[in-house]
Amino acid sequence: MTRWQVFENASVLQAAAAEAVLQSANNAIASRGRFLIVLAGGTTPREIYQRLRNGDTDWSKWHVYYGDERCLPPGHGDRNSRMAEESLLQHVAIPAGQIHAMPAELGPDQAAQSYSQLLAGVGEFDCVLLGVGEDAHTASLFPGQSWENASNAPAIPVRNAPKPPPERVSLSASRLSNARQVIFLVTGAGKRDAVQQWHNDALLPVAAIRPSAGVDVWLDRAAAG
Repeated sequence: MTRWQVFENASVLQAAAAEAVLQSANNAIASRGRFLIVLAGGTTPREIYQRLRNGDTDWSKWHVYYGDERCLPPGHGDRNSRMAEESLLQHVAIPAGQIHAMPAELGPDQAAQSYSQLLAGVGEFDCVLLGVGEDAHTASLFPGQSWENASNAPAIPVRNAPKPPPERVSLSASRLSNARQVIFLVTGAGKRDAVQQWHNDALLPVAAIRPSAGVDVWLDRAAAG
């Protein structure tokens, strides 16, 4: 099930997303004593993370994972983990041992193996945030690549990505689907074609994310067309 929701603009969407994450966190902590979240990269999530800084939640119960990462040195400005650190993580009291960056500096194969081992003992994610590219990729799962036939490993190596850098590591579609809540965040007119393809049931990475509870696709009016 795919639930589509259109917001007036990106700012309204980001405010709603931040509130939804906090509600998910507090519900998970009350029910299970911890909150497992998968963070996305990109401009839209950055604004959401900044809004979360002042959220009313028990940060000590948060466990942070990533949907994908670029194979770049630690601390590189283009890494998703660097963006998340600067916009949120260094401003809140999540224990360092509960923030799980992908070791992408090891290269795609070793990083994927290491992250798969890390996730072997981790159950269902509580909340997964994902973006959508203009080509309808999500995380680092790109159209026309091996995500369709990827193994059920939690994390997979990515090579020859059409966007630089070519080497990456990504959670697999099956692992991203193992979640109580998945929210796609889609903003900007450049995403309209991808959204239309998705509506038309094209074979796309975004459509491979199928949690049992369905997915929420949140769009601003520019993306929705």
